Amino acid sequence: MSTGFPWLTVLIVWPLVAAAATALTGLGRGRPSGGPVTGGRFGASAARWVALVGALVEVVLLAGAFAAFDTSAAGEHQLAETHSWIPALGASWAVGVDGVGLLLVALSVGLVPVVIAAAWREQGGDAVRLRRYLATVLLLEAFMVAVFAARDVFLFYVLFEAMLIPAYFLIGGFGQGAQRRYAAVKFLLFSLAGGLVMLVGVVALYLQVPVAERGPQAFLTDNLTGLALDPTAEKLMFAAFFLAFAIKAPMFPVHTWLPDVAENATPGTSTLLICVLDKVGTFGMLTLCLPLFPEASRWAAPFVIVLAVVSVLYGAILAIGQTDVLRLVGYTSVSHFGLIILGMFTFTSLGTAGSGLMMLNHGISTGALFLIAGFAIARHPRRSQLVGDYGGLRSVAPVLGGTFLVAGLSAAALPGLATFVSEIMVFLGSYGRWPAAVLVAVPVVVLAGVYVLLMYQRMFTGGVSDELAGARDLDAREKTVAGVLVAALVVLGLAPGPVLDYVRAPGEVAVELVGETDPPPVLGASSADASPDPRSAPAAPHEGSLL
Repeated sequence: MSTGFPWLTVLIVWPLVAAAATALTGLGRGRPSGGPVTGGRFGASAARWVALVGALVEVVLLAGAFAAFDTSAAGEHQLAETHSWIPALGASWAVGVDGVGLLLVALSVGLVPVVIAAAWREQGGDAVRLRRYLATVLLLEAFMVAVFAARDVFLFYVLFEAMLIPAYFLIGGFGQGAQRRYAAVKFLLFSLAGGLVMLVGVVALYLQVPVAERGPQAFLTDNLTGLALDPTAEKLMFAAFFLAFAIKAPMFPVHTWLPDVAENATPGTSTLLICVLDKVGTFGMLTLCLPLFPEASRWAAPFVIVLAVVSVLYGAILAIGQTDVLRLVGYTSVSHFGLIILGMFTFTSLGTAGSGLMMLNHGISTGALFLIAGFAIARHPRRSQLVGDYGGLRSVAPVLGGTFLVAGLSAAALPGLATFVSEIMVFLGSYGRWPAAVLVAVPVVVLAGVYVLLMYQRMFTGGVSDELAGARDLDAREKTVAGVLVAALVVLGLAPGPVLDYVRAPGEVAVELVGETDPPPVLGASSADASPDPRSAPAAPHEGSLL
């Protein structure tokens, strides 16, 4: 469904323009005699504002896209554009979003200005590094929006690989950890390995298209859905796509790059990579694996669900034992991604809708944890990330402590905060088809409470150390960043109805495309065997009921 105005293309192109403007701001100022152009104080200040204004304009454009989106048809791809790109290969510039895709575009667009505001004084006061960092963030934003909107498999693959470039430099070039280059190379190698396997799957999928039907739009996902595939070939292609997405997600046991990135990247970079970019993995499973390979998806579901449950518990248990606060938050994401995949591969509309909503909620709650933890680290004289180097911070920085606690409780799925709604949808939806998996995974609710409260207790309660006695509370800029994120968590927790309208229909469509239907309600044996009440007239059987 097209609206005439190319909303998605504009949303992709504008961050590129803003990135170029940010990178060029202040060039030629602050040139030492005979030395290179370094930029001066004016350049740093102007670059910040150019980047922030550019990101806020993108938010305004996003509002226009939401206004043009028909919520009543959220299961269909809207704002669609299709233009010939490489006709000889059957590749097109084809973009469009359903409700889940639009929410993930919104997550990308909404978090970028928050990250820019949080990074106002990062990069050690180096104006040149800060300018380049902000320009790279905006460049990554363009790729994130594009990959969530891509409706051509070849285009999706190209974007899947291209976004590794700005991500690599954000980790290795602008990170703050001693092992940042190691973390960047590890991230790149894992991602490239997954991308290489996925490329084999892309080529194999193209070869499944009959020669007579390989036109200039052969790679459109709509044209590839419903192909008559050889069962063995379908399973192999599913495995190729799924492995690439499992690495990106990240999912046990191909998750090991994530804790290293979380520990060594800046909090803003971790927010974009783990809270947004990693959703490409779960989004790819939902929009490519399930509709393109429905038989293989059902075949692989038991194996995937076992790995998902392992991820849920493994990530939470390892988070409890971490001493680095950013690494701890990284492990919580391994657990949360396991829940997203669990809800998706149990093939129920409620569970799949819960997975779609959890992609949004996880991005906000974990992003809040990363950024607010970054504010705490900035207040430590040694910028220590070790949980044990803090203590009593709440007494000198109560707003910092309060916002951190709210973000943590949202990650632990406290009722009234955003993540609870999506997590309960995943559990309820999954229980209808895989009750054993839910019963094994549900202890994560307790484990999440343990890692959140232990982290808060060690960092914010008790006596304040001499190093932190003079720590200041959040300033106006930092309160704005934390306040926006906390407000989003509260609103999505107390009034999730409008957002649910965007994920409900895509969940139903995904289940239908994979060839499944929702399981019927389960009646207790005592109810089924009970004698009917003679005073009650027999009711007409309801379609789809067990009676």
